[in-house]
Amino acid sequence: MNDATDILGTAERWAGEGRRLALATVIETWGSAPRPVGSHLVIDEEGGFEGSVSGGCVEGAVIAEALDVIASGEPRMLEFGVADETAWQVGLSCGGRIRVFVERVG
Repeated sequence: MNDATDILGTAERWAGEGRRLALATVIETWGSAPRPVGSHLVIDEEGGFEGSVSGGCVEGAVIAEALDVIASGEPRMLEFGVADETAWQVGLSCGGRIRVFVERVG
């Protein structure tokens, strides 16, 4: 079983436990990126999470956005890159860019 399958299995299990969830998925990368396309991060309404879409402060920003997605039900497309001032603030200084889709599940 690969990491993506493990995270999706976790999401299925958590949903079965009645948790409200969001799933973040890396959908595009450019240049140097810490995680490949298809990487997942599952987040529950309490801020618990499993998996990885980037690491460091970028992951914290994705989790914060995911909590809003859980509350609103509205999916979001997030982009972090070295040319983006936000990327430096959240720690993506590897020279690449990532695009992460966050959606409510369960």
